[in-house]
Amino acid sequence: MVFLRKVRTASGATAVQIAERVGGRDKVIEHLGSAHTDAELAVLLETGRRKMHEGQGELDLVVGERDPREAIVRGQVSRVLIEVVEGAWRRLGFDVVGDAAFFQLVLARVVEPTSKADSVRVLTELGVTPVHRNTFTATLKRCGQRGYRDQIAAACFTYASTAGDVSLVLYDVTTLYFEAEQEDGLRKVGYSKERRVDPQVIVGLLVDRHGFPLEIGCWEGNKAETTTIIPIIRQFQERHALSDMVVVADAGMLSASNLKDLDEAGLRFIVGSRVTKAPTDLASHFRWHGDAFTDGQVIDTITPRVATAAARSVNDVAKRAEPVWDPTVHHKSWRAVWAYSAKRAARDGKTLTLQENRAKAVVAGEKAARTPRFVTLKNGSRVLDEASLTRARRLVGLKGYVTNIPVAVMPAADVIASYHDLWHVEASFRMSKSDLRARPIFHHTREAIDAHLTIVFAALAVARYLQTTTGLSIRRLVHTLRPLRDVTISIAGQTVTARPAIPDDIQAILQKTTH
Repeated sequence: MVFLRKVRTASGATAVQIAERVGGRDKVIEHLGSAHTDAELAVLLETGRRKMHEGQGELDLVVGERDPREAIVRGQVSRVLIEVVEGAWRRLGFDVVGDAAFFQLVLARVVEPTSKADSVRVLTELGVTPVHRNTFTATLKRCGQRGYRDQIAAACFTYASTAGDVSLVLYDVTTLYFEAEQEDGLRKVGYSKERRVDPQVIVGLLVDRHGFPLEIGCWEGNKAETTTIIPIIRQFQERHALSDMVVVADAGMLSASNLKDLDEAGLRFIVGSRVTKAPTDLASHFRWHGDAFTDGQVIDTITPRVATAAARSVNDVAKRAEPVWDPTVHHKSWRAVWAYSAKRAARDGKTLTLQENRAKAVVAGEKAARTPRFVTLKNGSRVLDEASLTRARRLVGLKGYVTNIPVAVMPAADVIASYHDLWHVEASFRMSKSDLRARPIFHHTREAIDAHLTIVFAALAVARYLQTTTGLSIRRLVHTLRPLRDVTISIAGQTVTARPAIPDDIQAILQKTTH
């Protein structure tokens, strides 16, 4: 028997299908669409009833002669949402790609991130006629062959240069895992920020100070994060013929070779320092002031480039005043800025207390675990490392920053403020992982993985643009605009399209996207 079936979709909509019971299982004959409101659901159900044959409908199905004056729904389309995404696509200059299938994949990811195969469903529900699945597969190949990522990156740079400032860029990395068990040349098991053991890749993202994406890179999953920053910066420089800019990165990028390479390339950098460097950098302060810091205190000093006795001796503890970094004088040092926060000290203190309690529990045999922080082995037995704990307590509340920008060019407060813009990168990564669901990745070839990241990169740029323009998260924007659907109706031999009524608050949002 043929019947109408209602199914809940991942997006929270209700899909309506004409189905038939065959061999104890429901076989879908036709997918009619998905409804996001009760009115849309009623329209789809009525459409289904009229498509079904006499005697095969629901119990309340009325069958008879069709009144030629009856209105028949022929189709629906989320025109408003599609036009908003298309408008952002054009304003960013992404139409330079000139590939309708590629745009459809990006559109589907912005609206409802899913697999390449399921993108057909998402597009159909939007009212877009999707290209064939084979065309999507061919698009992934064209993505690398025709340099889609290069074109998107160039357009991103042009937009960011026009709309803002690219003199300062922010860099960070994350890991994306795969639904796969075996490693290969690219997908490797390595350190995972999510503590997973699946094969993964490392993804590096370069953004402007507002979080708008400028460059994306991909490396083997077992590669050290510190080795990724130089390749992506050089790629960015070469692509746009840049020589003067400030690169900001977190402490994970702090390595002697990285800082040397950035400096030799004529680039200025601001990199987070590790708190373990504080005793050396602040040796004079500890000598003359002990552990005393005031809330908001900033100390501008120097830090040795390498951990040698000769390099450390540049900070003369016999002098009360901190040395002022001079690139022409302090060849073996970088400028270091340290800031103290009472709020950070309270947070760090709580963390240390938890770690201390965990260490004591392990030492006492009350808790089985790997050797945690502040536990050491002495004569074959686990003991509390009180010396390390004391050193850690001295450093709570401190945050350090390493730079090669002289104080005359950038005061300490601006160094700190520039570094704190890194949260924009983290926000972009969160958006790509949650709203755009860049993970897990189901592709297995490097070509397909790179294409997937190019789609995510383009979708991220569109999402960031719309978020900045409207003030709404991309998820909220899609949720607001998706139900506004054009309905095409046939009546009395004529076909008409009814457009949705747009409330004033939504109209205000739409006006923002056109400026």
